[in-house]
Amino acid sequence: MAAPKAAAEPHRERRWREFHERPLEEKLPLFFRDGALYDCLFSQQFTRESLDRLCTLADRMRSITKEKSGDDFLQSLLSNKRAMLYFSQPSTRTFLSFSSACHILGLRVLEIRDLKTSSVVKGESLDDTIRTFSSYVDLVIMRHHEPGFVERASWGLNGTQRPVPVINAGSGADQHPTQALLDIYTLNRYLQGGLDGKRILMVGDLKRGRTVRSLAYLLKNYTGIHLSFAAPDAFRMQPDILDFLNRHDIPYEETDDLLAAVEKADAVYMTRIQDEHDKSSGDSKKIDTSLFHFTQKHLDRLPENGIILHPLPRRDEISPEIDDDRRAVYWRQERNGMWIRAALIATIFGLEAKILAKK
Repeated sequence: MAAPKAAAEPHRERRWREFHERPLEEKLPLFFRDGALYDCLFSQQFTRESLDRLCTLADRMRSITKEKSGDDFLQSLLSNKRAMLYFSQPSTRTFLSFSSACHILGLRVLEIRDLKTSSVVKGESLDDTIRTFSSYVDLVIMRHHEPGFVERASWGLNGTQRPVPVINAGSGADQHPTQALLDIYTLNRYLQGGLDGKRILMVGDLKRGRTVRSLAYLLKNYTGIHLSFAAPDAFRMQPDILDFLNRHDIPYEETDDLLAAVEKADAVYMTRIQDEHDKSSGDSKKIDTSLFHFTQKHLDRLPENGIILHPLPRRDEISPEIDDDRRAVYWRQERNGMWIRAALIATIFGLEAKILAKK
């Protein structure tokens, strides 16, 4: 008796798979409208010009809100709009940063932070869940533990009668573009002369850290950049990022000598070991990472104009005693995220010119 044929792949799933497997450069135009950014999903969507414009806009918004009349002006711009914060992963900084960014522009915020309280537990599909959101809101900001999930949501909404913009607030171990935007904003604010020509040292879990991956993509927009990677063997930077750097002629080195690397760095980007990806194995805890902790001896060797960043949260990779040094900018980096995300939202809604023209 002949074996039964496998069930045919559903039409929508086949369309999604075909789209998802296309080269990124072929997909990017879908996420723009009339030449302007519509969905923010990938670091590769940004050019040097668009990054400079976002940083300028963020600075302008900070200045405007120093007076109540300016703060009221910004809050009036999107007071007729709503945003959905859909976070399936635990988050403090990114959630509060986006929520605050929405409030700066007057957006009213709805939220889902526990999928157990949503219809997902009843078997509702992603497509239906996201389409439900679009019935109520004008912007969807998503953080999800599965790579590609946010892209799928954007792709699905773009094919409906009521598309709304989607912002990627972290997608699995893949990308976190708005974290990379705030990192660029921070580097430009606190490095003397800006980013061009600087040496950036990335430390920690470079294999699974979506923040360092996303930042590496953005750094191609700057000239004379040199990257150094310091990580335990199990957490070294992945080949796809190294291939990307090679294709764009960005020099880099991998090292086990953190102390020597710090001496040459203009900026040190620390990350924690992301053992939440271990599930139940606990493999990360079996690896000695102490050689890649930033301590007082590293601070003593950091150049006077060097800076230290961290996407947070941290564990023991940076001692709290380091916080008081003026070169430790990670708490200011955190606040920068609120402003650059507000600038991004304003850009998506076409408000850049109106804000820059405000006296």
